[in-house]
Amino acid sequence: MSDPTHAPALRATRLGREFGGRSALRGCDLELPAGRVTALVGPNGAGKSTLLQLAAGLMRPTSGEIRVFGEAPGTARARRSTAFLAQEKPLHARFTVADTLRMGRALNPGRWDQGVAEELVRAGNIPSGARIGSLSGGSRTRVALALVLGKRADLLLLDEPLADLDPLARHEVMAHLMTEAADRGTTIVMSSHVLAELEDVCDHVLLLGDGVPRLSGDVQELCDAHVRITGRADPMERDGLPRDFDRSTLVHAAVGGRQVTALVRRAAPGAALPTDDDDRWITETPSLETLLLAHLRVPGPAASEGVAA
Repeated sequence: MSDPTHAPALRATRLGREFGGRSALRGCDLELPAGRVTALVGPNGAGKSTLLQLAAGLMRPTSGEIRVFGEAPGTARARRSTAFLAQEKPLHARFTVADTLRMGRALNPGRWDQGVAEELVRAGNIPSGARIGSLSGGSRTRVALALVLGKRADLLLLDEPLADLDPLARHEVMAHLMTEAADRGTTIVMSSHVLAELEDVCDHVLLLGDGVPRLSGDVQELCDAHVRITGRADPMERDGLPRDFDRSTLVHAAVGGRQVTALVRRAAPGAALPTDDDDRWITETPSLETLLLAHLRVPGPAASEGVAA
């Protein structure tokens, strides 16, 4: 396998995938760095699951190519270094938990870590003799994650991994994932609709919309390249912003009562904005959730003009 320290974890070039004439991904050029925790976000149908399945080698592109640490997905070397957790978390219903972990060990000789897998199951108070089909959705998720972490892969592809977990379990599982990333330098690409949960755990973000990347980059750099401004809405203007406002920097604006809140871009991180010395505005660096929500609210064609990467 190519050295993860010298190759991006994922690189796509003009990547496309169609289903019955409908494009799930189209002409995607993207690069995700190794050793980082990437939040993969976007509305339903944006292409998130398709991208993860292509990276895992479970389907082939209709056009373009994708590489995992420089290797084609689906090759033996790529499969050994990649672990994928599907949104449906498919497991054999008649297997016991112990059977499932034994299967994981048999399928991953030489890399399997039984202790890590058992720890995650034990933390959820899941009996080793319980059949998978009898478990709650949250418990099945824990077992599926145990298989992923037990594989000791260099790249974890996780499709909505926390969806079936209660708040406490979500916190515990996220802690396991962050330990994996910190201790082993594991690359994690994780899709989620719960943007607030990504704030403190992800250091890179990829936002997909309409089958193409709309925003990609280091979380802190992206937040620093934007400013959230709040001021009195101009009732004469549809977007609430005064006529003299430089709309070329605008990502999205929303009016609530007499107040307008907008997300705007800096020409460069830390660069001044016309609003900086204008006492009509309160300015602040946006949170990751605020940043993503603003870009998600922009219609596709306009969004492509306002991408900050």
